[in-house]
Amino acid sequence: MDRREFLKVSGSGALALGASACAPGGAKGGADAAGNGAAAGSGEMEYRINPKNGDKVSLLGYGCMRWPMIRGRDGERDKIDQETVNELVDYAYKHGVNYYDTSPAYLQGQSEIAAGVALSRYPRDSYYIATKLSNFGDTSPEGSKQMYYDSFRYLQTDYYDYYLLHSIGNGGVPAFNRRYVDNGMIDFLLKEREAGRIRNLGFSFHGTKDAFDAFLKMQDQYHWDFVQIEMNYQDWRHARVPRNVNAEYLYEELDKRELPIVIMEPLLGGRLARLSDSVVERLKAREPDLSVASWAFRFVGSYPRVLCVLSGMTSMDPLMDNVKTFSGFNPLNEEEIDFILKTADIIAEYPTVNCNDCKYCMPCPWGIDIPGVFLHYNEMVNSGDIATSKEQADYKKLKRRYLVSYDRAIESLRQADHCVGCKTCEPHCPQSIEIPKELQRIDHYIEALRRDTL
Repeated sequence: MDRREFLKVSGSGALALGASACAPGGAKGGADAAGNGAAAGSGEMEYRINPKNGDKVSLLGYGCMRWPMIRGRDGERDKIDQETVNELVDYAYKHGVNYYDTSPAYLQGQSEIAAGVALSRYPRDSYYIATKLSNFGDTSPEGSKQMYYDSFRYLQTDYYDYYLLHSIGNGGVPAFNRRYVDNGMIDFLLKEREAGRIRNLGFSFHGTKDAFDAFLKMQDQYHWDFVQIEMNYQDWRHARVPRNVNAEYLYEELDKRELPIVIMEPLLGGRLARLSDSVVERLKAREPDLSVASWAFRFVGSYPRVLCVLSGMTSMDPLMDNVKTFSGFNPLNEEEIDFILKTADIIAEYPTVNCNDCKYCMPCPWGIDIPGVFLHYNEMVNSGDIATSKEQADYKKLKRRYLVSYDRAIESLRQADHCVGCKTCEPHCPQSIEIPKELQRIDHYIEALRRDTL
């Protein structure tokens, strides 16, 4: 059932799913050594039961796509700050987070290694590992199997709790066949699941409605154990079409099939935590003591089919805030759902770029900081610090603010004007952004500011 039907049955404005209120049994229910568990309203981490196998999964999961980085010197690539990663994982683990999601594609291949180092300090049966077959470049059987086996070594494990076919929506069924069927990988993975080296097999999805429908029809053939989707209150009804599909449809279709759902991008790459001043005021007027981000997490966590909500927490402040949100979890009631969806209508009016800062487009062969350019632009639009005409009373102030902050945020050699339109980046974008087109649009805006031709 969907959430509205669920609330009618329960007769409550709060999530009353019995499984999520259970105290954990066994190591994986309570992540810390003291046996801390989840009891709804107790102030401890909220858990959901996977109905397919009884896994007690923390509703807050750690997305390992945005580990903190140390800037490389003398042309060396940036490296993950392992010491800080360990500290973050320690805090998350000791506060009940037991689901960690990574991929060979994250942070140019470094994410799995860092996750393995941090998590291997704890008993293997006290946490769940999710990783992916991210064979976007090399789809050969040899290359794909090597990626699969390498992940075991990097993550220091001999089994995967949750294994995903990575972002199968891009390119639709033809791309799926090329990456997983024609090379024999789907048959290989099904045998690995049968052998127990994969406990749950699913897929992560970005793409069109037709592609999603096609993959769900494969359920009879492949028996997906779970599905990972992008879901947040903005994408619920305002996903960028025609290339993406509204999360409301994704959720309802999976709910019909009783498939456990893992949520990615609950904050849209952080954009729902960096809103315009007027939207922030709207949210703070309702809940002055709660963070802006907590609205987004409470929205997705309010749907009973959701097993886990991933958050890429780069530093301690958002980690602590998210742990607070998911401990003694307080789901949104019907009136609050309507309020936040009306807030999404307001946000949809802002002309931002649909970038989630996943960095799949990187490295750019021409050195452009693609996500940096987009994030800066989005922040300026959301803050209202955007010049739209020389007739504005504060035009000169807004012009200077944008140009100065842009030069500070993005090195000159990595700015949008260096895009040559090669489109190397486009096939890698889960959001199907026309990246060169958007870079050129932003560059034209910047040039208009510099020349006073708005």
